[in-house]
This record gives sequence, structure tokens and C-alpha cells, in this order.
Amino acid sequence: MGKRRGPATSAGEDDLQLSLLAGEHALFARGDLGTGRKWFDAAYREAERRDDGVATASAALGLSGLWVHEHRTAADEAMVRVRQRHALSLIDPRSPLALRLRARLAAEEAFRTGDHAEILAMVPEARRAGDVVALVETLRLAHNCVTGPEHGALRSELAGELIGEATRTNRRADLLMGLLWRTVDLFLEADPHSERALGELRSLLAREDHLAVGFVVSGIEVMLSIRGGRLAEAEALASACAERGAAADDPTTRARYVGHIGTIRWYQGRLGELVPTLSELVNSPMLGARDNSYFAVLAVAAATAGDRRLAASMLARLCGRDLAEVPRSGSWLVTMYGVVEAAHLLEEAEVSAQAYRLLAPFARLPVLATLGVTCLGSVHHSLGVASLTTGDATRAVDHLRAAVRDNLALGHWPAVALSRARLGQALALRDGTHGGEARRELALAAEEAAALGTALPVGMPREWARRAGNGDAGEGASPVTCRRRGRQWQLEMDGRTVLVPHSVGMGHLAMLLADPGREIPAADLIAGPVPARAATRVGGAPPLDERSVHDYKRRLSQLQDDIDECESMNEIERVAALRAERDRLIDEVAGATGLAGRLRPFTGSPERARIAVGKAIRRALDAITAADPGIGAELRATVETGARCCYRAR
Repeated sequence: MGKRRGPATSAGEDDLQLSLLAGEHALFARGDLGTGRKWFDAAYREAERRDDGVATASAALGLSGLWVHEHRTAADEAMVRVRQRHALSLIDPRSPLALRLRARLAAEEAFRTGDHAEILAMVPEARRAGDVVALVETLRLAHNCVTGPEHGALRSELAGELIGEATRTNRRADLLMGLLWRTVDLFLEADPHSERALGELRSLLAREDHLAVGFVVSGIEVMLSIRGGRLAEAEALASACAERGAAADDPTTRARYVGHIGTIRWYQGRLGELVPTLSELVNSPMLGARDNSYFAVLAVAAATAGDRRLAASMLARLCGRDLAEVPRSGSWLVTMYGVVEAAHLLEEAEVSAQAYRLLAPFARLPVLATLGVTCLGSVHHSLGVASLTTGDATRAVDHLRAAVRDNLALGHWPAVALSRARLGQALALRDGTHGGEARRELALAAEEAAALGTALPVGMPREWARRAGNGDAGEGASPVTCRRRGRQWQLEMDGRTVLVPHSVGMGHLAMLLADPGREIPAADLIAGPVPARAATRVGGAPPLDERSVHDYKRRLSQLQDDIDECESMNEIERVAALRAERDRLIDEVAGATGLAGRLRPFTGSPERARIAVGKAIRRALDAITAADPGIGAELRATVETGARCCYRAR
């Protein structure tokens, strides 16, 4: 072609046609989205100046690009939509060009709202119109809009027809896009022939590159490297993929790169490192209009980094009034995966139960984002983790066995190791931590993780990891002891001592630490020491029964008299000692009695007890960690919560 003239030099009729042809070539032949937009913008301005309705409509259509929702900022999106509607008013409404513009406008609206009825209704209209370009574009746009996990059969039908019709348009991009959608559809359905379809695409791109399609294919290559456990290779490929996205001027480039790196860091146990990056990205206009996955990823990253406030905030933002209202976009399964993992780390059983109900119909599918950005293994894994969070160990075992099987079929080795570890955890909860099957699964998971350079699940008790042979679990720490000191608790370990304020959770911890290895029901921890558990002693003090409470109250009356007397005599040190004893007794009596002074039983369900105790102990562990990270880390590794709680000293 010789030296190409840029849009700034376009003028007159010849230059208008040149701009339109150059835009078509950039978009459909080369997949250069940015250059195509520039040429079509120049053509639109010139066509409008010349009052050429057909050229104005052609340019407005070309401005849309290849994908739906290519213009991510509100200003750009509104500008293109206004131009398209204006152009539509200038041409014959019965023309193929008008049909193409209406299909584009319907697709953009469907992508934004999730209502696909109008764009799907235009497919048979395009068939009847008899214009192959209009039909191919309508099929492509419709496919781009139905990305939810429930649309698999419909997508397959649309992609098949698109490939067949694309051979008649003489536009290379039409066939490439049809084959790309077919390939992605097969990956979304875990079809064993998906990589064959990818091979066909690779061979076509090897003959002549197409930047936009090549960018997506390179992203799938990253996903496959992660599946294969080649994480260092995947990270290098992710950088190369981002460079291809920048060359195509694809608006999803940054989000896709963070998605790749986030998946790698998740399996490496390092997702918390990305909290700053994700905190910035979740508010970026470059994300899709209905993409909520990065809120979920940030919730998990924040929880693993110990920022429970941020994690809880992101999870609450996702759940809104109802988790079922999260749009069923192409990122929905990834979003729900993050919801389940975050809810597990935050011990949010109600959220987990709802996520389970929503995910259950899609158990057979892989957790894979549209266009193959990332794959997180089988949906069965999320169903298993949700079951762990709600305390249903038997159901968790069933789902996690299925997850291991499905992940093996996918060849997703990091997901296999992760699901095996969770399976070992579920077996340990169901059968006890000394069960042989649990130990075997944990050992195999640790062996696989070590070979891959991945990590065992975040939040899995380190004691179990140690039994599995994980060398990072830590050895040799002496048991943590705990005793009451007035309104504080004194914890000791390996010569280290720390004081933390009294709290409900510290009372629960004290009971666990007083009897290492004993599993205590959560409801018993809430009820506190009673005569039926006379052997349990908290900080060396006897349990409170009716008589003890009466004696404590009488002693409190005596203490108040002594305090008043010592204050009148200005005996400061004696007053401080008496007040400390009084405060301690008040706490113990208040914890054992209700408002009317009667012994307080726990009247809630075992599930409510499990949730309440888990949250209270977590808050106590946060306070201990803030005061002494070493003791806090040891307790996090050895204190188990759930329907039954236990301190398993090393």
C-alpha cells in the first residue's frame, strides 16, 4: 500500500472512502482495535460533514469494534451510542446496514443489563433478511452476550452457525471469531477436544496474525500453563500476553493480566501480595459492566493478608441484598469461587449456604472465565469448601472427591493438589484428624504441592499440614498456657509472655488451652464451665455452679465494703488490688448468668453456636496476634473451630 496516511490527513471523498477501507482492514484483517477506531472516527467526522448518511452509518458501526462493550468509559460509550442512533436515523430502516446497527445497539444494551431477549430475537430476523454480513455480525454479537454458565447449549448453536456463515463473507475475522468462540465454548464445557479446536486456531494465526484474536489465544495459553502446573512459564506468558493486548489496544489488557497473575499467586499462596493492585482495579472503568469477579478476588486476597475488614466489606458489597442478584456474566463462576473462599476464611456460613445453592446446578462445569482468562478447577471444589464452612463434612467429602476427579480430567494439577488438601481436611473433620484416609490425602496433597511449587489451602490448620509432611508447618513450639490476671489474660509460650484484655473469645480460648487435645462442643464453650464438666478448669479456677455464683455475689458485696473503707483511708495500692479482684469476679459471674442472675444456658442451635464461637475466637486471636505475632501465629495454627473446637498442642 505504500506509506499509509493517518486520519489527520483525511479530506474529501477519496479520503472518506480511504478512512472507511483502512478502518475495515485494521479491524477485520489485522485485529488492530485502536487503529480501527481512529480511522472510523475520522471517517465519521468527514461523513457527517459531507452529510453522507450511508458513510456515517458505516463509520458509526465500525467504531463499535469487534467485541461488545469495547468502549469502557461512560463518556466513550455514550458518544458511540449517540453516533449510532443518529446514523440509524439517516438511512433506510429496511436496509442491511440499519439491521447491523440495530443489532449492535441491542447487543450493547443486552451486555449492560443482562436481558438478552432483543438481541436473540434479531438472529431469526437477520436470517430472514438474507444479508450474510448482517447475519454473521448478529450471530457474533448474540454469542458475545450469552456468557453465563446456563447458556452452554445456546452458545454452541450460535458458534456453529457463525462458522458456517463466516465462510461466505470474505472477511477473515468472521471465521477467526467463529472458531474462537467455538474453542472457548468447548473449554467452558470441559470438553476433552477443546485443545484440538485451539490447535486449529493456532495454525490459522501462524499463517497470518490477527492481533485481537491472537491476544485471546495467548491468554488461553497462559491458562493452560497454569493448569499444567508450570507457574513460572505461565507468569512469563502472561507478560507476553499483556504485550499483545497492548498492541491490539484491547481495553481488557490490564484486567486480564491481573487475572492471570492473581491465579498464579492464589496457587502459590501469595494472593495477599496483590491487595494494593486489586484495590485499585476494582474501581477501574476498564472492567466489564457486569464483571464482579475482582470484588471477590480482593475479598479473598484481603482475608489471606489478614485484613478482615476489607475482606468483609468486599464480600458484603458482592452479596448486597441477595447474592442471587449477582449478574450471571461470563465471570460469574469465578466470582462465586471467590465468594466461597472468602466466606470460608471469614467463617460466613450463611453466605456459604446460599453460594452452595446457587452453584449446585453447575457442579459438572469448570470454574472458567469467558474467553479462557483463568481456570480454577471444578465447581465441585467450591461446593466442597462451602460445605466445609457450613459444617457438613460428609457432603464436603463427596464434592471434594468429585473435584479431584474432575481436576485430574482437566489436567489442572494445582487445582488437584488444592482439592486433595481440602478433601483431607473434610475427611479429618468427618473421621477425626488421626484417620488414615485423611492423612493419606493430606500427604499426597503436600507431595503434589511441593512438586508444583504451590501452597496448601489458606486457612487449613497447620497441624494438619505438619502431619501431611509440609516442612513449613513449624516444629517444636511448647504448649501455650493461659491464666487470668484481673481483667486481662496472660499467655505464655517458650518463655514469651503477653497480656491481652478479657473478651468472650478469650474465655473460650482459655477453656481450650486448659485441656489440650480435647474436642469441646461450641455450645459448651458458650455455656461456660458447669458441674457436668467439673474436670475442665479455666486458668486454674473451679467451674461456676449455682452455689459458686451465690458465694461470688456475697464476696462481691464484701469487696465493695472493703473498697469503700480503704478509699476513705487513702490506701491506694490496697484499693487497686481489691478492684482487680472485684472486676474479675464480676466478669466470671456475668459470663455464667443471665440478666436475672440465673445460670445462662445456650438456647441457640448448634449451628448458631458454631458461628458465634468461631467469630469470638477469631477476634481473640486477632488481639493476641496484635500483641505478640509469634503466640498469635502458633494459636492460629493449633486452635480448631467448628461444631467442636480443640487446641492441639504440638
